[in-house]
Amino acid sequence: MALELEGKIISKLPVQTGTSARGPWSKQEFVIEYQEGNYPTQVCMNVWGEDKVKDLERFNAGDSVKVSFNLSSREFKERWYTDVRAWRIEPLAAQAAQAPAYGAPGFATPTGAGISQPSQAPAPAPTDFDAAGADTDDLPF
Repeated sequence: MALELEGKIISKLPVQTGTSARGPWSKQEFVIEYQEGNYPTQVCMNVWGEDKVKDLERFNAGDSVKVSFNLSSREFKERWYTDVRAWRIEPLAAQAAQAPAYGAPGFATPTGAGISQPSQAPAPAPTDFDAAGADTDDLPF
């Protein structure tokens, strides 16, 4: 199950490396803050593998991003551990510039952390009304 989250990177923790039976590995954790209702919420995520760690290097604290991630839990000695593993991180600014307009009529493309702002329709001009056809309307009242 793939999930997505839009928010701001708060901090990046140091890269962790090691060697297992399968060979060398690298991992980096980072904290992202997103809006949950009225209050900001923070979650610690991680990336595994040299290529994903290099992808995370492009971003700094304060950058707004969209993160695609998976959740998994495992048990070890009767305790459960949950892993929030990011597999794609994209800058929000570039995504917003490429996103097509969508949504309900009267609303613009979402901005910021997924919040839609109403679009402003132009005011009608006096020439938009047909004065000659005012007596020919078919309204029953």
